[in-house]
Amino acid sequence: MKVIKRDGRAVDFDREKIRVAISKANKEVRPKERATKEEIKEIISYIEDLDKKRILVEDIQDIIEQKLMEIQKYELSKKYIVYRYTRALVRKQNTTDESILGLIRNENKELAEENSNKNTMLASTQRDYIAGEVSRDLTKRMLLPEKISKAHEEGILHFHDADYFIQPIFNCCLINIEDMLDNGTVMNGKMIESPKSFQVACTVTTQIIAAVASNQYGGQSVDLIHLGKYLRKSYNKFKKEIESKYKGKIKEDIIEGIVQDRLKAELKAGVQTIQYQINTLMTTNGQSPFVTLFLHLEKDDPYIKENAMIIEEVLRQRYEGIKNEAGVYVTPAFPKLVYVLDEFNSLKGGEYDYLTKLAVKCSAKRMYPDYISAKKMRENYEGNVFSPMGCRSFLSPWKDENGNYKFEGRFNQGVVSINLPQIGIIADGDEDKFWKLLDERLELCKEALMCRHYALLGTKSDISPIHWQYGAIARLAKGEKIDKLLYGGYSTISLGYIGIYELTKLMKGVSHTDPKGHEFAIKVMKHLKETVTKWKEETNIGFALYGTPAESLCYRFARIDKERFGTIKDITDKGYYTNSYHVDVREKIDAFDKLKFESEFQSISTGGCISYIEIPNMSKNIDALESVVQFIYDNIQYAEFNTKSDYCHVCGFDGEIIINKDNEWECPNCGNKDHSKMTVVRRTCGYLGENFWNVGKTKEIKQRVMHL
Repeated sequence: MKVIKRDGRAVDFDREKIRVAISKANKEVRPKERATKEEIKEIISYIEDLDKKRILVEDIQDIIEQKLMEIQKYELSKKYIVYRYTRALVRKQNTTDESILGLIRNENKELAEENSNKNTMLASTQRDYIAGEVSRDLTKRMLLPEKISKAHEEGILHFHDADYFIQPIFNCCLINIEDMLDNGTVMNGKMIESPKSFQVACTVTTQIIAAVASNQYGGQSVDLIHLGKYLRKSYNKFKKEIESKYKGKIKEDIIEGIVQDRLKAELKAGVQTIQYQINTLMTTNGQSPFVTLFLHLEKDDPYIKENAMIIEEVLRQRYEGIKNEAGVYVTPAFPKLVYVLDEFNSLKGGEYDYLTKLAVKCSAKRMYPDYISAKKMRENYEGNVFSPMGCRSFLSPWKDENGNYKFEGRFNQGVVSINLPQIGIIADGDEDKFWKLLDERLELCKEALMCRHYALLGTKSDISPIHWQYGAIARLAKGEKIDKLLYGGYSTISLGYIGIYELTKLMKGVSHTDPKGHEFAIKVMKHLKETVTKWKEETNIGFALYGTPAESLCYRFARIDKERFGTIKDITDKGYYTNSYHVDVREKIDAFDKLKFESEFQSISTGGCISYIEIPNMSKNIDALESVVQFIYDNIQYAEFNTKSDYCHVCGFDGEIIINKDNEWECPNCGNKDHSKMTVVRRTCGYLGENFWNVGKTKEIKQRVMHL
C-alpha cells in the first residue's frame, strides 16, 4: 500500500509510524485512558485490511481518530487530534531553508529547470530565486486561503507565479511604446525626450524594455510599427545634410544613393542595438528581458515602406543569429518574434510576399517567427489585429472614452489554471458528477483569481513609475492608485486550462479529434468560456479564457495525478498532459488537418491560444513551410513551428547528429563530441523529457537524450 503525502509524494505504508504516533498521545493521558498494544494493533490491522493500493495520509489520520472514539478513548482521541494539529502547525512554519540552501549549492533541480532563460549559478539570478522562495513560502502559509494553497498542492489548480505574489506587481503587458517615444518618458529620474533619429529610438526602446522587465514578472510585447516614423526622420535628416553639402554639385540620383546608404547603415545599427541590448542586458530578476517584437504592416500606414524595411532587417539579423562565447552564430532566446500575415504578404502574389519568404527561411533555421493571421484574428477580435502579450495571452477588445479601440498600454493581472484530467479521473465517466465537480472547481479558481486581483487593488503608481506614471501602461499622478485600470476590462485576468485531450479520453473513451469526443470537448470549452463571461459580468473585471502555454505545468499536473491515482493508460502513463486544447503529439494527423481542427478551439479560447506543428529538418523543407504559412493565413489565428532536428551549438548545424565508429555522438559538420554543446532528440518516439543515459541491450552504444 502506498501512502500519498501532503506534498504529493507516494511512500510505502509504514505501520510503525502509526504505532509511534498513538504511543506519543498515550503518554499524555491517564493510564486508564490509554490504548493497549492490542487495540493499537487492531487499528493498524483495520487500515491494512482496507487493501487499498493508495491512501491519503489525511485519510489514515481520520480513521485513527474514528477508531479511538469507537473504543471510547475520548481523552486519547483529543490528544491525538491536538498532536495532529501541532504537526500541521510545524508544517506551516518556514519551509524555505532547504530549497534556498539547495539553490546556493546548485542542488535544487526543480528551480534549475524551471526557467531555461535563468542561470541558477549566477549570483544575480540566485538573489531573485531566494526572494522568490520566500514569496512562495509566505504565499502558501499566510497570503492565500488554506483551501487555495491545498488545491494548488493537490494539483486541482495551479496558482501561477507564487514566487512574485508577495509584491503588488502584475503578469504581462503590451507596452505603449508609441506614447513613450512620441511624448517622452522618465527613467531613473531622468527625462528621455522624443528621439530625433531611428538609432536613438532603438536605443530608447531597449532602455524602456529593460526598465519594464525589472518591474513585472511576465513578458512584454513591443509593436515595431511605431519605429517607422523615426526611420523617416533619419532619412530626412540625412537628405538635408547631403543636399546642403552637395546640391547642385552632383546629380540628384547620386545624392539619393548616398542618403540610402547612410539610411541602410543606420537601419542595420538600430536593429542590431535592439537585438544585442536585449540579449546582453540583465534585469533585476537575473535574466534577459522576456520580450516579444510584433512585426506587422498596415496598408494605410504612411510609414509602411519604412516599416517593411525594419521588418526585413529584423528577420535578416535573426536569420544570421548572434555569436556565442566561442564566436559561433547561434539562435538567441530573445526577442521572440511574431509575424503577421495579411492580404498583401500571404504568399499569394502580394507586394510584401518577399518579407514572408524571408520569415519562413528564418523560421526554418531559427524557429522564429511565430505567425498570426490578420484575417482570422479580425474575425475573433471585432476587426482588430494586435500583439499577444509576452506570455502569449491576448487582451479582449476595449474602447476608450472616444470610442477608439485600445490595446497598447494594457496588461494581465495574473493567471490560475485548472487541471481538467483530474476531474475526469474522479468522475470516472459519470457526466453528472463531472459537470458538478467542474463547476465546484471553477468557483475555486475564481476565488484564487480574485486573490490576484485583490493583491493589486489599492496599489499606488509609485510602485513602478515606468509602468504607471511614465507611459508604459499609463500616466497616473504620483500617489494615485491604479484601481481604475483593474476594472471594466481594461486589464485581463486569466483562467488557464490543461488537458482537453486527456479529459475527453477519460469521459468518452476517445480523443477530441473523434466526432464523439469532439462534441464533448467543444461543450467543455464553451462552458469554460461562458463561466468566465459570467464572472466578468458579476465583477466588472476582465476575466478571459487562456490556452495555457506553460509546458512545465503539463508535467506537474500529470506527475501529481500519477502519484495520487496511479498509472492510467494513455493518461498518467505518458508523464505529461496535453497543453490546453492541443491534439496529442502521438496522434497521426497531418499539419493542415491539425491546424484546421485546432482553429475551432482558438475562436473560443480568445484570452490566449497558440497551435504548434512539427516539421522535421525544417531547413530542408522550405517549400513545405511556405505551404503551411499560406494555410495559416486562411485557417487559423496563431501558430508556430517546432522541429525534431538535432542541433550543434558549436557550429549551428541543424540536421542529424551521427554516432561515430567509437560509438560517440558527433556533429558531422564540425566534429564536435561535447554532449553539453549539442541538442540530440530521440527520433524513435520524439521523447523530449529529462536528461539521462541509456545503455542499449548490447551495452555497446551509450545514447544521451538532451532536455529541450
